[in-house]
Amino acid sequence: MVQRIIVWIIKFSPSSKRWFWKFWYNLFARKSGFHTFRFMNYGYDEDGYCLDLLEEDEAERYSIQLYHHTATQVDISNQNLLEVGSGRGGGSSYIQRYLKTKTVTGLDISSDAVQLSNSSFDTPGLSFVQGDSENLPFEDNTFDVVLNVESSHCYGDIERFLFEVARTLKNSGCLLWTDFRTNQEMKNLFLLFKKSGFIVEREKDITQNIIRALELLTPYRKRQIKKHVPSVIQGVFESYAGVAGSSVNKAFLEGNLIYKSATLRINKG
Repeated sequence: MVQRIIVWIIKFSPSSKRWFWKFWYNLFARKSGFHTFRFMNYGYDEDGYCLDLLEEDEAERYSIQLYHHTATQVDISNQNLLEVGSGRGGGSSYIQRYLKTKTVTGLDISSDAVQLSNSSFDTPGLSFVQGDSENLPFEDNTFDVVLNVESSHCYGDIERFLFEVARTLKNSGCLLWTDFRTNQEMKNLFLLFKKSGFIVEREKDITQNIIRALELLTPYRKRQIKKHVPSVIQGVFESYAGVAGSSVNKAFLEGNLIYKSATLRINKG
């Protein structure tokens, strides 16, 4: 019942969708404000994929691997990178600490998530700001790269988001993107990428990699949710986290949702 209500709210209109996800992420940050849970994505796994991680990062290996897969499709060393939808900050922190970027700015609609991120990480060149994906608070031609990991499905107006990304990227800059949709929604989205002036340099279906990671992540996420989240909403959190047996997990297994990553380059002429 809770999931049906959520689906109805987020599909009602762009404004209600924005309102719901802002409310949800603020609630999420407040109700699970422990710093060891730094990621919210569904993870990534494949044969032979074994990043050399510090011990402090090992517990969230699969979520980190989704960031690594998405962010390393182009050389981002010494680049100024913006992550739109930075959540609890773990991804932005990983990129700045491991991938030799010049600066990383994490932006999120949730003020609580931004506050949590700023209190969790103290890394030179890394910062977090509150803002709207459809009205980015930055000047034109500011960033070399924009990263967007499992966030765009929350946006009320994806075309407006793409306009803002194109505006804030430097000429020939890249949008490194990954997220899930239904099959038809995914086809429509890639048409919209092209309509918005982006060249699709790489497109990959990684659904099976997501399914593998969710299976491996399930025991850890269930333990963390049981330990830190109030019992009355643990079921909702488990579904949101995509743990094995949840409706989201089943949708991937049954092919009702697909997950892709892409490299998109803007040419401003």
